[in-house]
Amino acid sequence: MKKIYYLSTCSTCKKILEETKAVQRGFELQDIKKDKITDAQLKEMKQLAGSYEALFSRRSQQYRPMGLHEKVLTEKDYHDLILQEYTFLKRPVAIVDGKIFIGAETRGI
Repeated sequence: MKKIYYLSTCSTCKKILEETKAVQRGFELQDIKKDKITDAQLKEMKQLAGSYEALFSRRSQQYRPMGLHEKVLTEKDYHDLILQEYTFLKRPVAIVDGKIFIGAETRGI
C-alpha cells in the first residue's frame, strides 16, 4: 500500500507531493479536509507511529485558541482531537509498505 494523507491547501504538502512525484509513482492521495480520516485509518497510523502524539500537530491554528497549550493531553485526547479537527494531524503522512513517514519525513519516501 502506498498512501498519502495530505491537505490540498497546505503549501508544505504541495511541495512534498511535487518533490516526491507521489502521483506519478502511484500513491493513493487522501485530502483530509474533503475526505476525513476515519477512526480505523487513525488507529493504523498510530500502530505504525507508536503513539497518537507523534501524529499530532501543535502548529494547528486551533491549538492555542482551544487552550490546549495549557493542558496535559493524553493519548485519548490526541486521538479525539485529530478526529475532531483535521488540522491537528501532522502532515503529510505517508504509509508505504507498512512504514509510516510523518511531516517532513515524507521527503524520504
